Amino acid sequence: MSALLSVRDLTVSLPGAGNVVDSVSLDALAGEVHGIVGESGAGKSVLARTLLGLTQQDPRARVTAGALAFDDRDLRSASQRTWRALRGREIGLVLQDALQSLDPLRTVRAEVGETLAVRRTPRAERRARIVTALDRAGLWGAEHLLGHRSGELSGGMRQRVLIASAIVGGARLIIADEPTTALDATVALRVLDLLRVLANDGAAVIFITHDLRAVERIADRITVLERGRAVEQGAARRVLDSPAHPTTRTLLEAVPAGPKPSAASPGAVVLEARSVGRRYGSTRAVDDASLSLRAGETVGIVGESGSGKSTLARLLIGAERSDDGSVSRTGAPVVRLVPQDPLGSFDPRHSVGRILEHSRRGSGATGAELLARVGLDESLLARMPARLSGGQRQRVAIARALAADPDVLVLDEPVSALDVTTQAGILDLLDDLQRRERLAMIFISHDLAVVRQMADRVAVMQSGRIVETGPTEEVYAMPTHEVTRALVEASGSP
Repeated sequence: MSALLSVRDLTVSLPGAGNVVDSVSLDALAGEVHGIVGESGAGKSVLARTLLGLTQQDPRARVTAGALAFDDRDLRSASQRTWRALRGREIGLVLQDALQSLDPLRTVRAEVGETLAVRRTPRAERRARIVTALDRAGLWGAEHLLGHRSGELSGGMRQRVLIASAIVGGARLIIADEPTTALDATVALRVLDLLRVLANDGAAVIFITHDLRAVERIADRITVLERGRAVEQGAARRVLDSPAHPTTRTLLEAVPAGPKPSAASPGAVVLEARSVGRRYGSTRAVDDASLSLRAGETVGIVGESGSGKSTLARLLIGAERSDDGSVSRTGAPVVRLVPQDPLGSFDPRHSVGRILEHSRRGSGATGAELLARVGLDESLLARMPARLSGGQRQRVAIARALAADPDVLVLDEPVSALDVTTQAGILDLLDDLQRRERLAMIFISHDLAVVRQMADRVAVMQSGRIVETGPTEEVYAMPTHEVTRALVEASGSP
């Protein structure tokens, strides 16, 4: 079968960064999913933008290739007019962050129909084609969604709107750049299955991700990137079962695939929620939830987006007051939150050193000592948050929490946006901190595989209620609730 997209020795150079894509070759075949995997900074997103002709718009970028052809058309010297004609009509893009990618002021009809409008498709045809694209993207009842805006949709629905936008013009090549990173496990599973269906229907799909469990589910072939270079390439089963390159083996070893390495020896109860509830108008964000945490143990809270996990976290740390029930703290423990988005919680005007200094509460630890506790060098004290990597930001957020000498850490999706090797480093750090400092932890995640690795006990939430709870391995091995069973299925690993 001939390749719909053929790339040979593609190199992209950027000022101050050198070759961010370095001599990469790959093919995308109709009817197949080609997975592109690698750590953050491996060059995945730059590769995606270049295959869409977007990097070529940057006058600072230098793009060279032995071949860059779509449907036998040579695109190495293509004009931006040619690329614009291909995007939407022949090549569709699905981005990672649907909330940021969709205009909050535009309706679903306007978003999905933009490609048709640019191509001056007759208005009489547009509505039917938009509805068909939304249906193919798994948004049933699409007619009723046309007037909605992105803020009225769930995360999974927004991602499906992006997919509909990518396929409405009849694109034969779909480039999906980290399309499931911000989604909960069960919604992500449905998006992955949709990409597989698009390939089965004849599209060529390039699926860019750091998640090898996602790649295993849908990919026919895999290319592994490291610092811009393709270090391993081949049939998906061969790469996953018999990896030849150390980078591939490292990525596979970093995938959460087992229970917590060492069981905790919990002490007395330090934090307890009794039948707590929180309402926002007529919506019950948390409903009759009870949970206890003992010194030295980790309790996982897992559930889909909108299940009430983050609201329960805010009730536990005292950031919000419950409408029903109560939260008690035995022995006045110091409780600190590690948020999902550290960058958004840092003052961008402050250096790392100043951020840590403002968080100290009678602690004798210096900024350098706090960074050392989370595996960072003191040279980062002078650096601004925007100049840190994702893993460094998360470690600084943990160091900031440690500056208050906490007894309890509440971690809200602390690794959801990190690549698998960075994620593994953060999880190892947290496990080490708990054992050395006897911290009690509430670990909140949509990923049961991650929770399984970290938690002694787990509580599963749905629609604000805790629907299942117990020792993590028992819940994982014998789930009794349908939501738990779906999360267990979604947490399967290669």
